[in-house]
Amino acid sequence: MSNTAQTGAAPSRQSRVGKRPISLPKGVTVSAANGKFEVKGPKGQLSRPMTPNVQVKTEGNDVFVVPTVDGRDGARFQGLARSILNGMVDGAANGYTRTLKLVGTGYRAEVKGKILNLALGFSHPINFPIPDGITVTVPADSKGTVVILTGADKEKMGQTAAKIRGFRPPEPYGGKGVRYDGEKVREKAGKAASKGGK
Repeated sequence: MSNTAQTGAAPSRQSRVGKRPISLPKGVTVSAANGKFEVKGPKGQLSRPMTPNVQVKTEGNDVFVVPTVDGRDGARFQGLARSILNGMVDGAANGYTRTLKLVGTGYRAEVKGKILNLALGFSHPINFPIPDGITVTVPADSKGTVVILTGADKEKMGQTAAKIRGFRPPEPYGGKGVRYDGEKVREKAGKAASKGGK
């Protein structure tokens, strides 16, 4: 995938993190061609525009990112490319999970085919098309108040979770809304509380 070994030594300055090898889990392959990083694995296939000024080479089960320019820019691009590739490898091998919780009376979620139906206290339900590459489940024991997203693409997962949360972000008074699992919502005291309940 790279002719770095034949074209000479790598630039002397390298990123401390970027020069670390990426170990490929079983069943995961990496290629860098036609201006793209391509990663295939058990959980899916991912593609990203290739970071400039780097080359990728494979030695056994390890992938190395090598800068093609000297100086600070080379190290910076190397570190960025290594971070992107490592995330893609992890996603293709193991996948990512993001959990959302619906807090509020009558707030419910239901999956119907490729549509996530959300009841969030509005006069009408929200029908959210589930993006390709993302799987959405609503555990039966959660009574519709927990939404679990799974997929290989960490960036797409984050964008999807943010869109769903954006339909009804947690309110500062009472905390009703859609929140990430483990998210701490800072609630403000209402007017009644500030006046001693009078």
